[in-house]
Amino acid sequence: MEDGSIRKIIHVDMDAFFASVEQRDNPDLRGRPVAVGHAAARGVVAAASYEARAFGVRSALPSVTALRRCPDLIFVRPRFDVYKAVSRQIHAIFAEYTSLIQPLSLDEAYLDVTENRAGLPTAWATAKAIRARILEETGLTASAGISYNKFLAKLASDHRKPNGQFAVTPDMGPAWVETLPVARFHGVGPVTAAKMKRLGIETGADLRAKSFAFLEQHFGSSAGWYHAIARAEDHRPVNPNRVRKSSGSETTFNRDLTEPAEIEAGVLRMADDVWEWCEKAQAFGRTVTVKIKFQNFRQITRSRSHASAVADQAVLRQASLDLVRSIYPPETGIRLVGVTVSNFDVPAPEAAPALPLFGAAPAPLPAAHRAADGG
Repeated sequence: MEDGSIRKIIHVDMDAFFASVEQRDNPDLRGRPVAVGHAAARGVVAAASYEARAFGVRSALPSVTALRRCPDLIFVRPRFDVYKAVSRQIHAIFAEYTSLIQPLSLDEAYLDVTENRAGLPTAWATAKAIRARILEETGLTASAGISYNKFLAKLASDHRKPNGQFAVTPDMGPAWVETLPVARFHGVGPVTAAKMKRLGIETGADLRAKSFAFLEQHFGSSAGWYHAIARAEDHRPVNPNRVRKSSGSETTFNRDLTEPAEIEAGVLRMADDVWEWCEKAQAFGRTVTVKIKFQNFRQITRSRSHASAVADQAVLRQASLDLVRSIYPPETGIRLVGVTVSNFDVPAPEAAPALPLFGAAPAPLPAAHRAADGG
């Protein structure tokens, strides 16, 4: 902070949010392995209960693989209206403790409680009070991480899951980060983690030992971020008005497609999903991207940027069709297509509803959309 004082930031993360809501509302599911999603051959797990996670079932796992790992797995269709309603309850609780709330998804958010609106003695006590209120009002558990920056708070919230909290103080932050695997760091995905491993970087200590010049050589513009977090440094404020950078939707087909009419029908449905979000949020982007995943899992994207925002559904539909037609004839069957709009001319409100991971499944090609249920 500009005056040199230390921020008090809490990262609240609901525990297995979608699956926990289903277990709360249906007593028969409690204590049993539950997956939210579709059990179809091309289905994907949106969220898994902790009982299911014990078998290695995770979000984004193909349903067939999930059932192989856990034959007793119970699939429940998602109810996004319910999840959104519960999320609104939770955010109303947050607002009683601070006005600085930065939602990341339906089930997690950063809170800056430096101002101490509730008059509680510590950020630890504030996090404990928030979690107690969530349990009392929704019947669901949440975990929390407390620290002096967002990077550490997010790491800490995962440290005592489920239904726990952990604090990283200024005097322990740098040393604690050095002990952790870099694969856990926000901003280090599986591909980057694998690249770091090839370069001899597996822990925070390994990352800190590398010079900025080395990181810049191998990671380009991300070097500054990696150099900072290896030292437990993150100066980003909790921003309740964070601008959304893109909105997208994708579908995995029931079977691999080669016929243009079927492929384009899926692309148009995804474009219409994205348009519905854009209209609700009143956020319109200049860049349209189509994502294609082939039968062999090779993935490509095709993008086009317009001189002005795409503010007409027909224009978005045509742009999406033009992009997918640019790969005809497809090299092999297509298993997934997606449409994304980015480069917003009008910032999307953070509270605008995110596209769900699974929408209604229109026959014969059920749609699957992106979202988060990390818990």
